Amino acid sequence: MTTRAAVPVVRAEPGTMEAALRAQRAAGRKLLIPYLMGGMTGDWGQALAAVVAAGADAVEVGIPFSDPMMDGPVIQEAALRSLQRGTVPDQVLDDIGRAEVTVPVAVMTYYNIVFRAGHRRMAHSMVAAGVSAAIIPDLSLEELSPWATEADAAGVETVLLVAPSSPEERVERICARARGFVYAVARMGVTGERADVGEEARRVVERVRRHTDMPVCVGVGVSTPEQAAEVCEVADGVVVGSALVRRLLAGAGPEGAAEFVGSLRRALD
Repeated sequence: MTTRAAVPVVRAEPGTMEAALRAQRAAGRKLLIPYLMGGMTGDWGQALAAVVAAGADAVEVGIPFSDPMMDGPVIQEAALRSLQRGTVPDQVLDDIGRAEVTVPVAVMTYYNIVFRAGHRRMAHSMVAAGVSAAIIPDLSLEELSPWATEADAAGVETVLLVAPSSPEERVERICARARGFVYAVARMGVTGERADVGEEARRVVERVRRHTDMPVCVGVGVSTPEQAAEVCEVADGVVVGSALVRRLLAGAGPEGAAEFVGSLRRALD
């Protein structure tokens, strides 16, 4: 087996997700974005710092919600545990701020939480915590404007998703409005580990690239170092959630999280 030289890390300021990811891509680095559920364990903040030290180029942090429609059983269990520990959105943002991570952070949450907090308050709370971007999977393109207006004004980049079922005209409109990166959904269904990522991921990435040069990262189903490397033959990067969260739920702790993310990093390099 041929060993490839490690790709140098470009340490961009974490102020904007897109600028940092573009800089890493320009340096020839494949992008790695691990997902953690905020508040799922008492040491989740240490796990956040650990995955950054292990080679993450950005991090996606979930705010727990009682009805996570896009998430499969592993992420649902993490959200339930977090809620049972009394976690609230402001606490997750405070923990992110205290972690002082050196890469951009995207918060993933559902629109009910954003709406109840208020668009402007939520956007400014994210900025105060050092959050660069937001992913709100149940907020449609047609209903995005009230949130996106406040997010743009505050400096929060709204990451949008492209699914395998998205019509071409819709893919074009999503790419035109997306900020940070385009989240290419590998396959239909909820989040969770898969035995293979299939050809759908490749086709989604190819469709996105016809409409934007923004970084394209594939998520939903990417579970192993081998799958991450396979996806990155066509994509700029990967988002890995359930496989990491499952390990944390099982008690792997920050050290186990770093070990897994390190294995993904080595596969991509």
